Amino acid sequence: MPKWRVLVVDDEPKILSLVEKILSSEQCVVETAADALLAWEKLDNPENSYSYMILDHQLPGMDGLELLHQIKADSRLRMMPVIMQSGAASPEQIAEGIEAGAFYYLTKPWVATALLCIVRSVLRDLELRAEAPEEPASQVDALRHLTSAELTFSTVEDVIKVAGILALLCPDPDRASIGLTELLLNAVEHGNLGISYHEKKELMCQDAWEAEVKRRLARPEYLERIATVSFRRTPRSLEFRITDQGDGFDWEKYLEIDPERSGDPNGRGIAMSRRYTFSGVEFQGTGNVVVATIDL
Repeated sequence: MPKWRVLVVDDEPKILSLVEKILSSEQCVVETAADALLAWEKLDNPENSYSYMILDHQLPGMDGLELLHQIKADSRLRMMPVIMQSGAASPEQIAEGIEAGAFYYLTKPWVATALLCIVRSVLRDLELRAEAPEEPASQVDALRHLTSAELTFSTVEDVIKVAGILALLCPDPDRASIGLTELLLNAVEHGNLGISYHEKKELMCQDAWEAEVKRRLARPEYLERIATVSFRRTPRSLEFRITDQGDGFDWEKYLEIDPERSGDPNGRGIAMSRRYTFSGVEFQGTGNVVVATIDL
């Protein structure tokens, strides 16, 4: 049964038809729009709700970049993942799309496997968000009196639960949950389990990431590894300190989205967290410690 609803915006009927055909295998219901004005009409309709969006850069009338700015300025829509596709492939043009909020960028002409690889990455992130537990209002109120805490985690399931709990401590739990999930997941997959950037890229494209994570979690050298997250509330901020038992990584290159990596299905979680969730993200040592803050 279809699970995800996607809006595809492109003025080329052949592209719309091709995308719809490709995504039929991914439990996606596809709606289309041939221009940005019609797309905004659909997005602005309170009866519509889209899981993610595939947006062409060059459109008649209002172009895709203008529409993207409009989407990211709207509190109802700004967290919706947007895949921008375009024949504009210079580093400057890609950087412009990324700066506007398109963390996924697909250069035309693309092949079906490239689109599927990125879409599966989007769906994986949406799955993680959907699995976050909902807590009763009484529990939310009680947690906001908490001034400090430390939690441990080692699996993807742990990440979802811990991020959900910690998000309740924040002024905007939905936004906080996304950023916390990304940083906690980074501590498990890249930290404790040692999955490299390039390994994850291949695993995502083969739809084998989840299986590899489970396989490594069962291996003797990783079996007892845990990560911790400590929380501290001050009058002016919330601080989250995440520590894993890995060897660290070259974190500086992931603070921003590199246009050369914009078409990859991974490598944007830290940049997304910095942009949409946290007031500050600081890696320490070799990169196996990160301190993220939210200003109050």
